[in-house]
Amino acid sequence: MKFVDSVKIHVHSGNGGGGCTAFRREKYIPHGGPNGGDGGKGGDVFMFGDSGKNTLLDLSFQQHQHAEHGLSGGGSDKHGRNGIDLHIRVPLGTVVKDIETGKVFLEVVEEKDYLLFAGGRGGRGNARFKTSTNRSPEYHQPGEPGHECWVRLELKLMADVGLVGFPNAGKSTLISSVSQAHPKIADYPFTTLVPQLGVVKLNNLDPFVIADIPGIIAGAHDGRGLGDQFLRHIERTASLLLLLDVSGFSENPPHEEYQTLIEELELFSPKLLEKSRAVAFTKLDSVSDFEPLDELQQHLEDSGETVFRVSSVSGDGIQELLSYLGLVVQKERQRENEKPPNIVEETLPENSIWDDK
Repeated sequence: MKFVDSVKIHVHSGNGGGGCTAFRREKYIPHGGPNGGDGGKGGDVFMFGDSGKNTLLDLSFQQHQHAEHGLSGGGSDKHGRNGIDLHIRVPLGTVVKDIETGKVFLEVVEEKDYLLFAGGRGGRGNARFKTSTNRSPEYHQPGEPGHECWVRLELKLMADVGLVGFPNAGKSTLISSVSQAHPKIADYPFTTLVPQLGVVKLNNLDPFVIADIPGIIAGAHDGRGLGDQFLRHIERTASLLLLLDVSGFSENPPHEEYQTLIEELELFSPKLLEKSRAVAFTKLDSVSDFEPLDELQQHLEDSGETVFRVSSVSGDGIQELLSYLGLVVQKERQRENEKPPNIVEETLPENSIWDDK
């Protein structure tokens, strides 16, 4: 299935049905009075987080997502039927933004319904306006219009650890060796064109998800190499693992790659540098001279980095790296669970014509 992580759709919650102006007309019953019914409520639009989905591909072919309108009221106190709600199924990690303003409406991070736009309320029929001084009201309320706009859905992968590195830094080889993921592996740059997810299972720790982000190069934050599309996938990861190719066959020296990665992360979003991270020297099986490697590791550790030496081919250092990442993920999950929940109170506009009197 093709991986699509950004689509534009038009969303419209249902309009409320109009009220009705009617009067009771029956033989032998004079002055029957008003009996116009209320209109039905328009359908709501919900975003449902579906853990079984990992792409927005289907929505790219269904750009217009409209809930059903409420039906109008009728005579004899007949109320209009409410419109059917619309549930749009999206992958976990989907962000919904207003295209014109860039405002974030919501972020889908759990497997549940998220209300995006409420349907319009139905108008009241003339029977609702009967009073002791107005026995025969000849007016009713129209239905409240629903909300419509173009929104952009952007998928940010839900992963615990994000692998960040230059093309051919060994990210795909690493994720294929520690999980059941099978990304494309080749000896040329940008073999990974879309993010890949893999589940790492350890004996003494809870499983965690690792994400293989396509290669980052200088200028990625400005879109070079599609870097701006890839970088957003690590915004929601709990921690980062920077991979540096130390085999000697890379185009740039490891210390330059490290500086470039740090700069690109900061330029894209300074918050990325606030995440816990570690550095992994990859392709250790191809190293012949360890003296420059020792100097680079000492320099990085003096700067506060945690450094591992690994080889996905021979397996050297892999278990130590996974144990460290597992403990970091466990600590991040505990901290996330201790956060107080955000409480959002929804208010209605003052002096609304739909307010009950």
